[in-house]
Amino acid sequence: MSTTRHRPAVDADELRRRVRELLAAHPPATTDRLDFLRARFDAGLAWVHYPAGLGGLDAPRSSQAVVDAELEAAGAPDNDPRRIGIGLSMAAPTILGFGTDEQRERLLRPLWTGEEVWCQLFSEPGAGSDLAALATRAVRDGDDWVVDGQKVWTSSAHLARWAILIARTDPDQPKHRGISYFICDMTDPGVEVRPLRQITGEAEFNEVFLTGVRIPDSRRLGEIGEGWRVAQTTLMNERVAIGGGRVPREGGMIGLVADTWRERPELRTHDLHQRLLRLWTESEAARLAGERLRQQLAVGQPGPEGSAMKLAFARLNQHISALEVELLGEEGLLYDDWTLRRPELVDFTGREAGYRYLRAKGNSIEGGTSEVLLNIIAERVLGLPPEPRTDKDVPWKDLPR
Repeated sequence: MSTTRHRPAVDADELRRRVRELLAAHPPATTDRLDFLRARFDAGLAWVHYPAGLGGLDAPRSSQAVVDAELEAAGAPDNDPRRIGIGLSMAAPTILGFGTDEQRERLLRPLWTGEEVWCQLFSEPGAGSDLAALATRAVRDGDDWVVDGQKVWTSSAHLARWAILIARTDPDQPKHRGISYFICDMTDPGVEVRPLRQITGEAEFNEVFLTGVRIPDSRRLGEIGEGWRVAQTTLMNERVAIGGGRVPREGGMIGLVADTWRERPELRTHDLHQRLLRLWTESEAARLAGERLRQQLAVGQPGPEGSAMKLAFARLNQHISALEVELLGEEGLLYDDWTLRRPELVDFTGREAGYRYLRAKGNSIEGGTSEVLLNIIAERVLGLPPEPRTDKDVPWKDLPR
């Protein structure tokens, strides 16, 4: 479903006027946080580039910065975007692009206000990096689909009300063409969430078992068998969200290491100095490339270029965190006891160097493995010949597993 539409003239002065009206009617100091967020959504100041009535004003995406700056200056609450990042960055643009009017009106408002947390049921134990090889089945039964399977590495599943889910609906089709896309209620019978501990010791992720879960056909996004195409919208937005976030100069992990370097001269060596300079330069280049990507995003949908940003993000995080541990020496090996933690979000900057080093290992897996992203960049950005894929036109049921 196309989201292209005529955009009326909503300039910066008009946006500021609307913000003033919102603040006058709902003073942040005396208005309940959730009430304020709901009023902001209804005023079209949540996502200004979304349609009117769905949190937006059909304005250019770049205009959002005007609204955010005005509200921040007034001390208005935000919607805690890090906590609900999956909903904001992945579920919302997919619902907007492929959802029915009823789905958009029911789901987008509580998603944006944070009343309903979302998770992503894509990855599977047997599919590895080849997401299209997924085996979770959805079988039609009247007006419902009955879903059975297992998903893995699911962030926020222990907090989520809703999930975006892809499942195989036609095993006789090749693997990319027999998939459909659903919205799954995580509170339904048959949904079981189990903690999954990673190398840090935390149970940040989950494995999710789906046993006879009934999903009404009214919660399908896109056409039957078109789930792979719908999922591309989700994945492209996910990669931009992971690797293309706005950071100030010397922000993020490189800033932490640079601060330590300045404050602890006794730790410095010539070799570490050279590595720090190289990584600082690469981080700045990645930051500026991210700014350019966001400029392109302001006039269109995310494209395969977002894969390059996510790839750079993963590589830099791993190299920077390794440098930090080496710089700190024995101190870099110290860490708190994380084994009982069940975090709501990942916090790189507020933790120890040892945590950052271990957690960064996952950056080259989550949101698409680095190997898969390299193929996307080669084929869809650089136009290089694709790798041979002998299973591309073979029915999924005939593939070896």
